[in-house]
Amino acid sequence: MANVVVIKFKPGCKPYYFAAGKLELKRGQTVIVETAKGLECGTVIDPSREVPDSAIVPPLKPVVRVANEKDLETIAIRKEKRAEAMRICREKIEKHGLPMKLIDCEFAFDGAKVVFTFTAEGRVDFRELVKDLASVFHMRIELKQVGARDETRILGGIAPCGRECCCAGAMPDLNKVSIKMAKNQGLSLNPGKISGLCGRLMCCLSYENEYYAEAFKKMPKLGSTVGTPEGPGAVVSQNMLKMEVRVKIEKDGALLYRDFPVSDLTFRRGGGTEEDDKNSEEE
Repeated sequence: MANVVVIKFKPGCKPYYFAAGKLELKRGQTVIVETAKGLECGTVIDPSREVPDSAIVPPLKPVVRVANEKDLETIAIRKEKRAEAMRICREKIEKHGLPMKLIDCEFAFDGAKVVFTFTAEGRVDFRELVKDLASVFHMRIELKQVGARDETRILGGIAPCGRECCCAGAMPDLNKVSIKMAKNQGLSLNPGKISGLCGRLMCCLSYENEYYAEAFKKMPKLGSTVGTPEGPGAVVSQNMLKMEVRVKIEKDGALLYRDFPVSDLTFRRGGGTEEDDKNSEEE
């Protein structure tokens, strides 16, 4: 058995497992951990607990210590420097005329480097910018280019639903999203309605895609002819949550609209009814 704790380095980012050793850590504590990049500070999001060795993917990096007053002071100083560093970097970007948008800045806990995150439409030659920044900060400079979805994840914002963007507050990893997911759910394909703040397809389209993909297979196509208990009709709408279909039926010169459970209908994906298939086979 190993004593394991779950830690996040930023809100909304991916959680990581660390070996807690003999430490008893509680949710919300700030800790100093060893990573491939050196010492970093993180927040405990799941208390330390015993986990079977078979459930661990080694090697786990260790938790060095619970953050003390000096560590917290160092973290505060790094955060205070962020705004000034962002201002200086923006000035240098403008000076060099580079087509890039600065969105974040982060100082390493050990003070060995500073990482500037930016977006750009293409590749940017920032070698001169790095030299200029190094002469100002006197530490290692790292520039990291990210995409539009990562930009929204870092900056955050309010999504069209009125809640915080999923990528910024509820998604450890960015999931792949496709236009087929919107089609499966019967959503309008208007880009303005299915796109997030980043201009890409909304992450939440993937949440229930598995259910809608299966339900879509069981539904008749819109406009197709189906057999109903009241006679043949044309499908005008689908309700995949209730697994119901609204059908337009022409009866005695009048048009009737009726809702039927999919289980009460006879149809085939080609657009005709199962009864039509049987009749054609008999002929």
